[in-house]
Amino acid sequence: MSETQSSAFARKASAQSANAGRMPIQPRRAAAALRRLIADKEDTAQVFEIIECLSGSAIHDGFIRMLSLPEGGRQIYRREELAEKLCDDAWLASFAPGTVGAHYREFINLRALSADGLVEESRKGVDNDIDAAHPVAWYGRRMRDVHDIWHVLTGYRTDTLGEASILAFTYGQVKNRGIGFIVLTAAFEMTRSHPTLQYIKSMLEGWRNGKAAKWLPAEDYDALFAEPLEAARARLNIKSPVRYHSVPLEARNAFRETDDREIRIARNAA
Repeated sequence: MSETQSSAFARKASAQSANAGRMPIQPRRAAAALRRLIADKEDTAQVFEIIECLSGSAIHDGFIRMLSLPEGGRQIYRREELAEKLCDDAWLASFAPGTVGAHYREFINLRALSADGLVEESRKGVDNDIDAAHPVAWYGRRMRDVHDIWHVLTGYRTDTLGEASILAFTYGQVKNRGIGFIVLTAAFEMTRSHPTLQYIKSMLEGWRNGKAAKWLPAEDYDALFAEPLEAARARLNIKSPVRYHSVPLEARNAFRETDDREIRIARNAA
């Protein structure tokens, strides 16, 4: 983060602090990013672009909600950067088998993922303030960094349906219109290529499960990583994604790329 970038964000926030985290809706820019994403579904930077263009007040509202909760306020006071911890191999190695931390470690290792990857993709936006030294920007980074943790907590994999369903779960949690738009687009694209209600039902189930679960942005993730995964799911009221698991592995990408990494991982685990 440059000093200029930080100062620009601080000036905007101090000019009207109640509007920190409120972003203008930019539908044309979002539509252009969507076209690029449809052309290349691996272009994660376009996901962040769409969310940035359509989020509106979601980041502001989420920060205010977090501030209103005892644990949320404590996390804001501490303002630890989750990405830094998630990239600490020694920290991740400290969690016992069966814990959330151990499952997260296995999740990213099997898929060759890293928190750094999401960080770099999120920085490709034209005029975002993701790295600014401001508590609302910190909340935005937190929402970026929990994505793969929520994959582990919910049981969704990284195939196309799993990504759409975890985003639906996320929309149920934070009501970010940019995320909701991506989910609707995924539902349309998947059912257009292979008409079936199972895709839509999985995403609807994700949305309902997100609404029903405890609000996850305010969690103490240090403590959560030390919990047994099933105990954490019960405490947080995270329900099993029954609809998603009912869809055959080969169908979770709408029958495209049937030899993908998720299928190989699932078959090796069987």
